[in-house]
Amino acid sequence: MKTKPDFENTPKDGDDRLVDALLHEHARAGSKADDAFLERIDGALEADGDPEILPEAKPVHRRSHRLAWTLGVAATVALAAFLTRRGLIKDEHVMTAPELAVLDTESQRSTKGMEPLRTDFPPELIEGTPKPIRLPGITPNARKRPVADATPMVEETEVVGEIAQLSRDRMPAADSSSMAKVVADPVGRDSVMRPNYTDGETNRFHSQPPPVDRERYGQLIDNPWQTPIDAPLSTFSIDVDTASYSNLRRTIMDGGRIAPDSVRLEEMVNYFDYSYDQPTDDHPFAVHVGNAACPWNPDHQLLRVALKGREIVRTERAASNLVFLLDVSGSMNNRRKLPLVIESFKYLLEEMNASDTVSIVVYAGAEGVALPPTACDEPGRLKIEAALRKLKAGGSTNGGAGINLAYRLAKENFKDGGVNRVILATDGDFNVGVTEDGGLVGMVEKHAKSKVFLTVLGFGTGNLNDGMMEAITNKGDGAYHYIDTAKEARRVFLEKLMGTLVTIAKDVKIQVEFNPAQVKGYRLLGYANRMLRKEDFSNDKIDAGDIGSGHTVTAFYELDTGDGRNIAPSEELRYQKAEAKDDESRTVTPGSREWLTVKLRYKQPEGGKSTLMEKPFIGVAGRDLEEADADFRFATSVAVTGLLLRGTEGLGDYGYSEAKNLSKGALGSDPHGRRAEFVSLLGRLEDGKSR
Repeated sequence: MKTKPDFENTPKDGDDRLVDALLHEHARAGSKADDAFLERIDGALEADGDPEILPEAKPVHRRSHRLAWTLGVAATVALAAFLTRRGLIKDEHVMTAPELAVLDTESQRSTKGMEPLRTDFPPELIEGTPKPIRLPGITPNARKRPVADATPMVEETEVVGEIAQLSRDRMPAADSSSMAKVVADPVGRDSVMRPNYTDGETNRFHSQPPPVDRERYGQLIDNPWQTPIDAPLSTFSIDVDTASYSNLRRTIMDGGRIAPDSVRLEEMVNYFDYSYDQPTDDHPFAVHVGNAACPWNPDHQLLRVALKGREIVRTERAASNLVFLLDVSGSMNNRRKLPLVIESFKYLLEEMNASDTVSIVVYAGAEGVALPPTACDEPGRLKIEAALRKLKAGGSTNGGAGINLAYRLAKENFKDGGVNRVILATDGDFNVGVTEDGGLVGMVEKHAKSKVFLTVLGFGTGNLNDGMMEAITNKGDGAYHYIDTAKEARRVFLEKLMGTLVTIAKDVKIQVEFNPAQVKGYRLLGYANRMLRKEDFSNDKIDAGDIGSGHTVTAFYELDTGDGRNIAPSEELRYQKAEAKDDESRTVTPGSREWLTVKLRYKQPEGGKSTLMEKPFIGVAGRDLEEADADFRFATSVAVTGLLLRGTEGLGDYGYSEAKNLSKGALGSDPHGRRAEFVSLLGRLEDGKSR
C-alpha cells in the first residue's frame, strides 16, 4: 500500500525535503499524473504558510523561494514529458524494487510518513510479487553501444536527475565535428566526450570514464608445432559447442573490441552445418579424413578430421525430463537477457510432446521452484507459458544454489532410458554463494556422474562470464551456446538443442598418430582447452565431449609433410618399432605410405566401457585447395579467421580479405544464409569496423 507524504509534519524550513518527497511519490505514480502532481505541489506550499502572519506581512524572499521551487519542478516535469514524447528519453528499463531502493535512499531518509521501499521480495518472483516500478530514463547498468562507423565504444547511460539519453540512432560518426572525441585520461585509459541533450540539441560536452567491461574469458594457449619424433600422438576431446562464434558475431556487429581469448576456433568452425555422410555401420558416427593445400602456406597441407553423428528421427526419441535453470537476478534485467531467455524457451516447447516433462528452477539471492515437473500436453503447455510470463529479474546471483536444486529435481524425476538434462540460462555473473569458477566446475563435475547432462546458454553483454560457462560445460557432459538474437535462439532451440537432447555417444576422444616418414611437423588448430594426455585416450575414467543426433565435428591440423628422422620415443606405435626389448631406440617402419592414423574412442550414452575405432589415412601430396569440396574450403576460411583474430603467427600476408574471398567461393548450399552472414562479418573486419 502506498503512503502519502506527511506534508503537515514537514518542517517549515525544509522546502527541499518537501520537494524530494513529492518527486519520490511522482516517480512511484508514473509520468501520467503531471497536472495533479503540480496542483499538489502548489497546494502543499500554500498549506505551509503561517496563519498568524497577514499575507502582506509575509517575507517576500520566502514566498519567492517557494515559487522558484514550484516553477523549477514544473519545468523539469514538463521537459521530461516533452522529451519522452519526442523519444529523447526512452522508457525501456523496468526498475525492480531493490534497484529503486538503492537509487532513492537519500530521498527516503528525508521524507516523513512515506512507506519504505521493499528490498526483500522473493527471488522466485512468482505470483504476488509487487509490480516493477517503471521510471523513464533510468537504468542501473550502463550498456555499451558503438558510435556509428567508429572504433571507440560509447557508454549509453540514463542518469537519475539528468535528462540524458544517448541513442545509437542519434549518434553521428566519430569523425563528425565534436560528437565523439576520444581523449587520454591521466591513468592511461580513454575517456569519451559525450553530449548532454536538453531540447534535442547538443549544448555542451563533459568527460565520462570509459564503460566498464566485465566480460570474462578463460585463458587459451594455442597448440604449438610438434614433430612426430618427439610427440607422435595428438589427443583431444571433441567439442560441439558453438558459443564463441555467436558471441564474436555480436561483438563484431556492435563494433566492440575482440578479446583474443574469446576466440575458440573449433567453436567457430563447428557453428556451421556440413554435409558429411552418415555412418553406414554399427558405429554411432562416421569418420571422414581429407587434405588439401594450406592457403596461408602453400608448402604445408591442411588435414581435416570430420565426424558425422547418426540422425535420429525426432518422433522416435525417448521421453525427456528437462529442468530449466533460469537466472532471474538483477544482472539479467536487460532486453538481451531475461526477455530473450523467455522467448527462446518457447521455441523448444514447439518440439516437446506429452511424454516430456518440464520443470523451472529460478535463482537470484536464493533458489526456488517456479514450476514443478509438468507434462508437455496442452494443459501443461499453458502452465509452462504462464510460469515463464511471471518471471522478473531482481536480486543478487546465487548460481551454485540454483545448480544444486536443479540437479536434485532432475534426479528425483529421472527417466530411465530417457533424456535427463539441466538447461542453464544465465549471463554467468555469479556473485553470491559459490562464485569461484573452480568451485562451480567441481560441483557440476560431481553432478555429471548422475547421468544428468547439462546444456548452458549464455545471454547478454557487459558482464558475460564466458570462461565460467565454458568450463562447467566441459565438465558437465554438456554443450554451450551463446544467444544474442531471437534468430539465434530459434537456431539453437529448434536445430541444435533437440540434437543435443538425444546423445548418441559420450566421452568421445580423438587420437591421431603421425608417421614420421611422411610428416615432419604438425599443429592442431583450436581445441586448446580440450587437449588430453596420450594416456587419457584409453582411460575410461576420463571424461570427454558428447555427440548428439545429427551433429558434425570438424578439426584441422596444419602439416609440414616430408621425410623424418629415424629417432623415436618409447610408445608402442603403428609407424615406429623397437629394435630390441631392452632398448628404447626405435626405427620408423619402412615402406608405409600412410601419413597418419585417426583413432577414436567413445561410450554408449548409458555405457561405461569405451569402443575403439581406427582409420588410417594416405594423403594426396600436392592437392590444391580448389580441388577440395565447398565444405572443406568454407571451414578453412572460418579456421583462418579464428587464427587472425587470435593474432596467430605463421600466417604471412594472409588477411581478412583473402579469407573473405575464400569463403565467398565456398558458400555451397546455404539455406539459412549463415555462410553469407559470415562473409559480411569478414567484410566488417576487413574494413576495420571491429577491433
